[in-house]
Amino acid sequence: MKRAVKLLASLLVTFLFMWWAFRDTDWATQVASLKAANYAWLVPYFGILMAIHVFRTLRWGALLSGLERVPFRKLNEASGIGFMMLLVLPFRLGEFARPFLIAQRSSIRRSAAMTSVVLERIVDGLFVAAMMRVLLFFVPTDTPEIRYVKWGSWVLFGVFGGGLMFLLFGLWQQERTVRLVRATVGRFAPGLAHKVADIVDTFVGAMRQLPNGRQVALFFLYTALYWGMNGAGMALLGNAFDCSGAAAGSTCQPMTLSLFQAYVVLGVLVVGVMIPAAPGMMGTFQAATKVGLSLFLPASVVNASGLAYANVMWLSQTVQQVAVGLILLSIGHMSFRDIAGKLDKEGEAPATSA
Repeated sequence: MKRAVKLLASLLVTFLFMWWAFRDTDWATQVASLKAANYAWLVPYFGILMAIHVFRTLRWGALLSGLERVPFRKLNEASGIGFMMLLVLPFRLGEFARPFLIAQRSSIRRSAAMTSVVLERIVDGLFVAAMMRVLLFFVPTDTPEIRYVKWGSWVLFGVFGGGLMFLLFGLWQQERTVRLVRATVGRFAPGLAHKVADIVDTFVGAMRQLPNGRQVALFFLYTALYWGMNGAGMALLGNAFDCSGAAAGSTCQPMTLSLFQAYVVLGVLVVGVMIPAAPGMMGTFQAATKVGLSLFLPASVVNASGLAYANVMWLSQTVQQVAVGLILLSIGHMSFRDIAGKLDKEGEAPATSA
């Protein structure tokens, strides 16, 4: 029953955001934009997506190196399959995939690997929030959209900054942090308090095995390259929708995206996809891209070529992640259903003793 309610809730969120994103769409002009798009730009864009995958995998390996130096092949398997499952599985069960898979391929415990995933999320959130705050100083507009975007950047800072401060406090005062969790959560759910306290204790213990300074520097270098390639790829894909290939009399609305604009849209997109929705981020992805584009482009362009661009970008990223995951599953002779079933049990009762 809980799963059914969660699934219905996530689908409702998706439908609401899809309705909001497409409610003012000029369908004829959007179709004209899709027909006139130069899809040759997808070739270098898919190349950038593969580079993003490599940088994301390498930075995870740098973070795990304090526990064990995992060979790239095993790291790549866990990363590629894990990110595919994060995309397609409901209820964020895919978050458990990478720790589960790397534990099968190394001596790293799932709980320690999960700590690395949490640290990645915190660093990404703070990195994007800082980037947005800097870039928004140079956006020459005072529209309602930019007020929402600024608010979203502060939410990022609050959520991920608070998480980082909590972990740092736990690293400094581990026993006191565990007692604090038991005392606060225990007031409302005594049974849950012990589980949460054990998880926090395990997380903090794993943080004490962070890699050396060189690997930490590599982690931040790969993080910068990862996000840098994301923004560059979004700007590059925008070239496909300049309507240069439109037939005479076409209603195609030309759209281009500078590198600066692409990074602002990327920041808005990160905030948007944090909202829980149905598998694949459909709806929140298009709505967030629309908000980002609205900071720079007129509504007539955003509701036509802009949404065509959002849909092509969403589909490209989805196809790339799923294809990489399926190829690695096939090479490793693994079963998607078997892994998903084990993750389902992991999500129902997160284990800390593995």
